[in-house]
Amino acid sequence: MEIPFHITLLIIFTVASGIASQVVAAYLKVPAIVLLLLFGILVGKDGLGLIHPHLLGSGLEVIVSLFVALILFEGGLNLELRELGRVSGSIRNLVTIGTLITLIGGGMAAHWLGEFPWPIAFLYASLVVVTGPTVVGPLLKQVPVDRQVATLLEGEGVLIDPIGAILAVLVLNIVLNKGTAPIELFRDLVVRLGMGTIIGAAGGWLLGLSLKIAKFLSEELANLVVLAALWGMFGLAEVVRSESGLMATVVAGIVVGAAEIPELRLIRRFKGQLTMLGVSVLFILLAADLSLASVVALGWGSIFTVLSLMFLVRPLNILICTWNSQLNWRQKMFVSWVAPRGIVSASVSSLFAILLTQNGINGGDSIKALVFLTIMMTVFSQGLTARFVAQFLGITSNAATGAVIVGSNPLSRLIGKIFKDRGESMVLIDTDEESCKQAEKEGLQAYKSSALDTNVLEEAGLESVGTFLAMTNNGEVNLVLAQRAAEEFKPPRVLAIYPKSPQQNNQNNQNNQNNKDKVQQAFTTELNLKSWNQYLDDKEVKLGETVLKELGFEFQKTHLKGLIQSGELIPLLIERQGNLQVLPANEIWQPGDQIIYLLYDPKPKLLKRLSGSQQTALTIERHPAVEEVPIPNVVLETNSDKITAN
Repeated sequence: MEIPFHITLLIIFTVASGIASQVVAAYLKVPAIVLLLLFGILVGKDGLGLIHPHLLGSGLEVIVSLFVALILFEGGLNLELRELGRVSGSIRNLVTIGTLITLIGGGMAAHWLGEFPWPIAFLYASLVVVTGPTVVGPLLKQVPVDRQVATLLEGEGVLIDPIGAILAVLVLNIVLNKGTAPIELFRDLVVRLGMGTIIGAAGGWLLGLSLKIAKFLSEELANLVVLAALWGMFGLAEVVRSESGLMATVVAGIVVGAAEIPELRLIRRFKGQLTMLGVSVLFILLAADLSLASVVALGWGSIFTVLSLMFLVRPLNILICTWNSQLNWRQKMFVSWVAPRGIVSASVSSLFAILLTQNGINGGDSIKALVFLTIMMTVFSQGLTARFVAQFLGITSNAATGAVIVGSNPLSRLIGKIFKDRGESMVLIDTDEESCKQAEKEGLQAYKSSALDTNVLEEAGLESVGTFLAMTNNGEVNLVLAQRAAEEFKPPRVLAIYPKSPQQNNQNNQNNQNNKDKVQQAFTTELNLKSWNQYLDDKEVKLGETVLKELGFEFQKTHLKGLIQSGELIPLLIERQGNLQVLPANEIWQPGDQIIYLLYDPKPKLLKRLSGSQQTALTIERHPAVEEVPIPNVVLETNSDKITAN
C-alpha cells in the first residue's frame, strides 16, 4: 500500500519545524518549548497551513503515546536516587497532596471564573495537575539552578505525569458514567498504578540484567534493545490494564538507571537525543492542531482561571507540600513559579475532546482550548522569565559556594584556608593519613578516603558546593576524578590539574572527549604542582591580591600573564561580583576582578643556612615587580609556619 505523499510531507515539515525551533532556541538561549509552540501554531491550520495533524487519523494517538512513553522512561532513567532522597518527602507530598490541591483549586477556578459546569471544570483540573519532564527538563537545561531545586522539579515532573494521566481518565469516567461509585474509582486508580509499577519494576530489572550479561552487544545495538524493551513494557502494561503503561515506563527507567549497567552514560545520551526529537515532533503536531478561534472564544474568565492556577493554587500547593522541608523561601518561591504544562496535558485533552463529542457531551473543544491556553501562558511566562527569577532569588547553580578539593598538599591546604577564612565550606579528600592529619591540624575538614567513592563525595557535600577541584600529584588521575564528579554530581565548576591537551595524548579516550567542556584546567596550563608545594614548604612564596583596574587594565594583565608564563607566579582564585572561585586557566579576565596569586620569591642560600631549623614567621611584603598590587590582610599556615599578608 502506497503512503499518500501529503502524509510524507506532513512528517517532513513536522520534523523540520521541530529541529528548526531547537536550533533557533539554542541560538537565542531561550527554552525550546517556547519556540516549539510558536512554530507549531505558525505552521498549523491557523497559520501557514503546512501541517494538518488530523490527516494522521488514529496514527497521531499512536505517535503521541509512544513518544510520551519514551520521554517518561528517559526522565526516570536520569533521576538520581541519591539526590531524590534528599527531597523525597516533598516529592511524595507533591504527587499526592499536591495533586489533590491542584485538582480542587483548579476545578473551583474553572467553575467560578471560567463558568464551566462542575464536571467539566474538574475534568480540566485533572488535565493540568501534571507539569511533565517534556517542559521542565529542557527548561532546567537552559536555566541552571541548584541541584536541590532541580531534583525536586525533575522528580515531580517525571512521577506526576503517569499519576495525572490516570487521574484524568478516572475523572473522565465519572463524567461519562455518572453512577460510578467513588470507592470503585479509587480502586481502579490503585490497580492501574500497581500494575504499571509491577510490570515496570520486573521489566526494568530483566532489562538491566540482560545488558549486564550480554556483553557481545555493541553500543548501537544495546541502545536499540533498550528502546524496543521500553516500548514492549509500555504495550504489555496497556494490554493488561489500560492507562498503566506510563507508570510502567517511569518505574522501568528508574530501575534501569539504578542497575549500574556498563556504559549507562551512552544509553542516557541516546535516549536524550530521541527525547529531544520526540518533544520537537509532539509539540509541533499538537500546537498545529490548535484552533486559535476556540482559544479566543473562551473570554477573560478563562485567562483569570489560568492566572489563579499560577498565582494562587501553585504557591499554596508548594507551601503545604514543602512545609517541613529544608528548602529556603527563595527555593520555594522559584518552585512555586515554575510549573509549565506540557505534552501529557495537551495529548490527553485532545483525546478527551474527541471522546466527549462522540458521547454527545458539550465542552470537549472548550476543555482542549483551555488546556492549551494554560500551556501557552505557563510556558511563555515561566519559560522566558525563569532565568531572571532564578538570578533574582540567587538560586542559580553558579551562585553556589564552597569547595571539595581532592589532594591534601601544601597548595590545596592554602586554598582551603582562603575559602574557610571567607566563611565558605571546605573539605579535603586524600588517601594519605598523614596529609589528612596535617589538614586537620590547620583547622580544615579532611576525609581519608578515595574520591572515587561516591558515598564519600556525598558525605563531603559535593551536591551543594560550587566547586570541585582535583589536585593530586597525578594529573591523569585528577582528570578522571573530575570527569566522574562532573557526571555524577554536576557541580557548577569542575576543575583539575592535568597534563596539557589531554585529548591529544589519548585520542581514543571517548570519556575525555565527552567531558572536555565539563572539566576546566585549574590555575595555569604550565603548573608544576610538585615544585610549588616545595616552594611552600621552603617558605619561598608570597601571597598577594591585585584588583584589575579599568585604567591600565591591559598593561596590568600583560604584566601578570608574563609572570605566569615565566613560572614566577600562579593565579589561584578570582573574586568577581563578590563570588570567590578557583581560577580556570582559560578564564578571561575583566576590569574589577580581584586575583589572588602566589608569587615565587626564593631566599638567598646564605640566609637559608643562617636561619637553620628555626621556625620563623614569613611575612609577605609587596614585591617590587608588583608594587602596585595591594596585599590582603590574610593569615595562613603551611605546616607549622605562618604565612601572613599585611
